[in-house]
Amino acid sequence: MTDATLFEDTFSINDVNSGQYDRVSRLRGLSDDNSVDLTLDINHELFPVERGERLSIVLANTIRLDGVKEDAKSGWRDVQRSGEQTLADMYDYVCYGKVYRVTGEESNGNSKVYLSFGGLLLVMSGPYRKLTGLKIEHLYLLVKRQ
Repeated sequence: MTDATLFEDTFSINDVNSGQYDRVSRLRGLSDDNSVDLTLDINHELFPVERGERLSIVLANTIRLDGVKEDAKSGWRDVQRSGEQTLADMYDYVCYGKVYRVTGEESNGNSKVYLSFGGLLLVMSGPYRKLTGLKIEHLYLLVKRQ
């Protein structure tokens, strides 16, 4: 895990709902240690997923392998165009979006994190200690099959 990686886990997908929107499936899954619940919207034409598959999910604040964040003048597209190897090269499905809400319940020690990737949503809920690195900021979602 690089310094840029804020969250990394493997999830077993236990439900795939593709009937609500064109080209979008809503995945529901549970982390391998049964502590984090995942709800993720994906473009199933680009990355089809079936129930029972295991996915490695990473949230990172940069895709540069040296961990340096992209500045406002040169965005993430410029990194891809430069021809250098990036974290995205190691994954099958990559999105760029924003954490727009983080909630926490002190009574049971759980947190819930909401992200939007151009309208495709990701919601994770689980122990505060596993989701503590996530705050309101722009992040990359990187997904690959296990």
